[in-house]
Amino acid sequence: MILSDRVIKALMDKGRLSIEPFKEKSLTPNGYDLSISEIYIPSVERKISEGVAEIPPMTWFALSTEEYVKFGPEITAQLWIRTSWARKGIIAAFGKIDAGFHGTLTFSAFNASQKTVEFPIGERFAQMVFELLTESAELEYSKRSGHYQGQRGVTLERKNG
Repeated sequence: MILSDRVIKALMDKGRLSIEPFKEKSLTPNGYDLSISEIYIPSVERKISEGVAEIPPMTWFALSTEEYVKFGPEITAQLWIRTSWARKGIIAAFGKIDAGFHGTLTFSAFNASQKTVEFPIGERFAQMVFELLTESAELEYSKRSGHYQGQRGVTLERKNG
């Protein structure tokens, strides 16, 4: 079941879901838009966390979200690129956010266009679409692997464990 804006807010009020900082304008009818906090361009070993990041054509990069999320044991989410970025030729790889995860999110992306694309820090990039599990997970993310639990900023390598 995909959660509506009303249910998302109710889960936050009950402490079963947390999004910090929460911005009302980022709440959608069926999800929440995530904003860019930091961009890392490995080919030039550059991290950008203020102003505008310029991504050259045919360049891979990673970005992290401004939002730190905390999911309860029954909440998961799908991730989708905002179509405004896809229309500019940006391709992104997303995973599913597991029940019990908390941290910022790191996305892998590629500028497949023939033009440099500007990424203002703070701009919305992806949408989380929340779902409820049929019941709480037996073991949450932190107990199954937890490699990225508590991450902040662009995180490319898994924690040992």
